[in-house]
Amino acid sequence: MTFGVPIGFAAPWVLMGLLALPVIWFLLRAIPPAPVKRRFPGVILLLGLRDDDSLTDRTPWWLLLLRSLALAAVIIGLSGPLLNPTSPKDSDAPVLFLLDGSWASAENWRRQSVVIEGLLDDAAREGREAALVSLTDTLPIQFQPASSIKNRLPGLLPMPWRVDQEDLAEFAGQLGDVAFDTVWLSDGLGGVDRSGLLNSLQSRGKVRVIEDPAGVFGLGPVTFEEGVLQFSLYRSRSTGPAELTVQAHGLDPSGTARILATVPVRFEAGATVATSELSLPAELRSRISRFSILGQESAGAVSLSDDSLRRREVALISGREDREGLELLSPLHYLRQALEPNADVIEGPLSEVLPASPDVVVLADIAVLSPAEQSMLLEWVSQGGLLLRFAGPVMAASGVSVADEDPLMPVRLRSGGRSIGGAMSWGEPKSVAPFPDGSPFFGLPVPEDVQVVAQVVAQPDPTLADRVIAELTDGTPLVTRKTIDQGQVVLFHVTANAEWSGLPLSGLFVQMLDRLAVLSAVGVDDETRLSGLVWQPVQVLDGFGRFEQQSALGGVDGDLLANAEIGPSLRPGLYRNGDKLIARNVLRDGDTLEPANWPVGTQIEEYRAAPVRDLSGLFLATALGLMMLDIFASLLVSGRLFSARVVPIAMLLLLSPSLADAQQERAIADTRELALAHVVTGDARLDTLAQDGLRGLSEVLFFRTSVEPSEPAAVNLETDEISFYPFLYWPISADQPIPSDEAYVKLNTYLRSGGMILFDTRDADVARFGTASPNGRKLQRLARPLDIPPLEPLPDDHVLTRTFYLLQDYPGRYASHDVWVEAAPADAEKVEGMPFRNLNDGVTPVVIGGNDWASAWAIDRRGNALYPVGRGRAGERQRELAYRFGVNLVMHVLTGNYKSDQVHVPALLDRLGQ
Repeated sequence: MTFGVPIGFAAPWVLMGLLALPVIWFLLRAIPPAPVKRRFPGVILLLGLRDDDSLTDRTPWWLLLLRSLALAAVIIGLSGPLLNPTSPKDSDAPVLFLLDGSWASAENWRRQSVVIEGLLDDAAREGREAALVSLTDTLPIQFQPASSIKNRLPGLLPMPWRVDQEDLAEFAGQLGDVAFDTVWLSDGLGGVDRSGLLNSLQSRGKVRVIEDPAGVFGLGPVTFEEGVLQFSLYRSRSTGPAELTVQAHGLDPSGTARILATVPVRFEAGATVATSELSLPAELRSRISRFSILGQESAGAVSLSDDSLRRREVALISGREDREGLELLSPLHYLRQALEPNADVIEGPLSEVLPASPDVVVLADIAVLSPAEQSMLLEWVSQGGLLLRFAGPVMAASGVSVADEDPLMPVRLRSGGRSIGGAMSWGEPKSVAPFPDGSPFFGLPVPEDVQVVAQVVAQPDPTLADRVIAELTDGTPLVTRKTIDQGQVVLFHVTANAEWSGLPLSGLFVQMLDRLAVLSAVGVDDETRLSGLVWQPVQVLDGFGRFEQQSALGGVDGDLLANAEIGPSLRPGLYRNGDKLIARNVLRDGDTLEPANWPVGTQIEEYRAAPVRDLSGLFLATALGLMMLDIFASLLVSGRLFSARVVPIAMLLLLSPSLADAQQERAIADTRELALAHVVTGDARLDTLAQDGLRGLSEVLFFRTSVEPSEPAAVNLETDEISFYPFLYWPISADQPIPSDEAYVKLNTYLRSGGMILFDTRDADVARFGTASPNGRKLQRLARPLDIPPLEPLPDDHVLTRTFYLLQDYPGRYASHDVWVEAAPADAEKVEGMPFRNLNDGVTPVVIGGNDWASAWAIDRRGNALYPVGRGRAGERQRELAYRFGVNLVMHVLTGNYKSDQVHVPALLDRLGQ
């Protein structure tokens, strides 16, 4: 049943109760009954008198109206009024909610959730079962009550990959023969044929397709070309012109995440691709970590930045000047050719280039450095720099002896090297051997035409084998490496030009420099540079384009990283191999976004802006408010609104928020300052005694230690939070109530987290740990549900005897010596020559005794003792020891067993006179 378009009722038959309102109106008017009029002669004596309390003979009309409105609100609320109701159900079949669940759904994910939640409410009211399935995370279809399916919505998230044909086929294969209706919430992205799955679903029931007509936006990889950043944006629908903003995110010099730059990108009318560019200085460009489209929350609207956008600074230093007309013989010529496309090359004296903090320093045929240069270069390498050295005639002529060691050389060198026709002649040029496993060059193909005719030779050394990362076919080292703190030194045993080998003329030379992280412009499309390596995921994106740590993901092969589609086995994110960082984004160069292609005749609905809303709670709350107003109105009419009984109740209702605020303020204050607390027992006299006792102990702590407690707190175990208080004093009485199970849960949590409870039976332990005393028996009942460790009498070498004062007795108002604490571990043995045992660093969770410490500590507001202790001066000495025991308790719970350290033994022995 519906009234108009926007309002409906889940139980319209309840509205029949509105027909009873006229009858109720007349019944209410008859209550109270009309008075009987009788003539009494003596009434004339009352003429002229005024009655302060007047009574009406019938209920006022406005009060009748108030009660009628309250009753009408109850009836309407129970009828289940709905805002924006759906059409009446026309089927009893289950409902399947099918989501594409890809990154393209992330932008509308909240709207999808609202729509699904409203449809599930409709299904629940109609008594229909439902199932919820995402095509990117296919699970078996299980129809369940709609209310239980609704609980799964918060845990359902979009995945950072597209729906592919395999997902559709896999889901179609598990549909079964059960008839059901389907609500398909599409991401609006094409590239797959949906007709087959759609026909299968239509053969089992009605199918509704819901899709956002605005389409999908995506951001392609950002590239660095000709000194500027190049942007490519895509959209799935070629509608009118549109302008979006791309933001560059990164860290500023202080390490704070900020938006470092923005660039507008405009789509022309009918275009699905838009491009733009941005010029940034190298310093700012190197700080960028990701790009995103403003206002779009999806993994496809994010492009991660990697080493391909960061040009490394490489300093080139040669031992000889270039000779005019012999550029190809220059030691640095081939290095410049390999580095300049992808790195910023700086040249000059070593003392001038090092202050610029280059990433790599290349020394070509430099054998000897001055002490100042060597010290400066060694410090730079230790801080993470890469020193790349190349051999040459100068280095070969200055080979060192076995006894010498250059800290900036990975190996010792023989004098003279070896070459064809020399003293250490090779029979023929040597080839480069395949790179071994563990070498940074492992997996690189070795060209057959790379020949070495001369080199410097490493001196045999026990560590030589560990430092060789490339060698010739005869086993002679070709490239060696040594680590110095956070940096490393690498030596090519051949020249940087083509005089000694054909290596600088080959593509292998560039690849080797790349593997050494000399070059940085390595993108995910550089398949040759990725193959043969395993890349570990550092951070991956979720469907909303947010970073999430994934330490559990395994490494990805370089070929897979370069060629495979994004999916469960390859997440979009950042991948690392050594010093190189590669970004694998959702969209790649050449990708397009196509709209979903539905068969002709498919009805596509848009997301409904106004979901169904149940108004029952609103009407019932209104009815409750009217009933409360009726109570006050009835009291007003009867003249009892300001009676002695009503006023206190009203004041209590008005002050209850203030009382709650006061309790909250006290809890906040107790978290800021230390406060001792006692457990409320229900005995007013005993609770007052505990409060006065803790006040006295707090005063002693304030004047004698660095601890400054605030006013003690009274803790109700049933309603108050006890974790704010490190120390609880619990006086025992025979008739105090047993706490509830919830209170014992709080107590056990408190004890396990480092809190201490002092149980005081206040019976002088006359019954020996409660074996016959009423208070002792009560303690046993109270402590039975607590997680209390094994106990033992307080030993003379326990840390409680020396946390602040050195104690041998622990009296309160009574002077029993029996105090029980957590038993020491079995291995806490006394070390020979030491008077104390080494205990663990914990705090005994409970201390049990019967000396009535609160009475000995108790003082009034003026600081006077409230209860006598002992006799004469001996009594005051006993009170002093009670205070000292309390101080030791508080210091123990605040500092633990640090006094068990042997470092304190000399001071303690001196205090003991030993």
